[in-house]
Amino acid sequence: MKVLVTGTEGYLGCLVAADLLREGHEVTGVDTGFYVNGNLYDGLDRTPLTLRKDIRQLTLEDVQGHDAIVHMAELSNDPLGALIPTVTYDVNHKGSVALAELAKKAGVERFVYMSSCSVYGVADGVVDEQSQVNPQTAYAECKAMVERDVLPMGDDSFSPTFMRNATAYGASPRMRFDIVLNNLSGLAWTTKKIAMTSDGTPWRPLVHALDISKSIRCAITAPREAVHGQIFNVGKTEHNWRVREIAEIVGSVFPGCEVTFGTDGGDNRSYKVNFDKIATQLPGYASEWDAERGAKQLLDVFSAIDMDDATFTGRGHTRLKQLEHLMNTKQLDNQMFWIKGPEDFR
Repeated sequence: MKVLVTGTEGYLGCLVAADLLREGHEVTGVDTGFYVNGNLYDGLDRTPLTLRKDIRQLTLEDVQGHDAIVHMAELSNDPLGALIPTVTYDVNHKGSVALAELAKKAGVERFVYMSSCSVYGVADGVVDEQSQVNPQTAYAECKAMVERDVLPMGDDSFSPTFMRNATAYGASPRMRFDIVLNNLSGLAWTTKKIAMTSDGTPWRPLVHALDISKSIRCAITAPREAVHGQIFNVGKTEHNWRVREIAEIVGSVFPGCEVTFGTDGGDNRSYKVNFDKIATQLPGYASEWDAERGAKQLLDVFSAIDMDDATFTGRGHTRLKQLEHLMNTKQLDNQMFWIKGPEDFR
């Protein structure tokens, strides 16, 4: 299968592209290059030919000839959405919908969109794919709007599928330390202390990066009737944890780590997610990782590279810090387009 994957130099995209290549798919990548120099370790045995483009710059010619598009390239995380909300909507909503329209026009049969469980926002009880969304941030609002606008495009020749990922964790060469389990693991390694200011009561579903990659591989090869117009929560029902439980799991894995909690409620987003649909309706999918195994994987990586505090706290592995740097140094304009290409700054 010929697959176009956007965001192939990101935290998840680099893993997805490598896995698809190993399975024999012909992969073309698309990435604007914001994080091109952010390798934590050399963990990729193969990478695809990658177009150095913003998704807003893709043309019909770029997408023609592909059997499927896996769309992952968006401005990620909530603090960034708060910093530049207008551009976040322009890229994540308008850009993603425009890409789906291009795909349909070009005759691409499958469009797999990386959505997020963050669309549930704040919820009482357990939510599933039929639950009403309640996004609390620009990032989550854009995910919900893309689902709303792309779903009606589906017809006999165009099949969109929406993967609502739980909060990702786990090792990746293009590492992110601005997501919860990865961040807590970095603190445990560099300071031997996890001192939370909140009480850690909100619920978060977690899913390992490699389980997300597996879900994508299953989605593009599943029978059309299994995925056409479908929304899948990506994760495992048993892997809903309170934030304090995640901290305690990480603390138990990293030797000598002290874990403490505050009294502040902090972030009000809290939701428990049911993942039965993906386990029963997406052929070949089963979640293989849990939080403890993921924390142990990170411990092994940190030990192997002797990770220091500068690496953990630096901009190379924190999306907001890196993009603020590119904007402050005038490498990006106020619409997040390159003033000079990333190749000029290697």
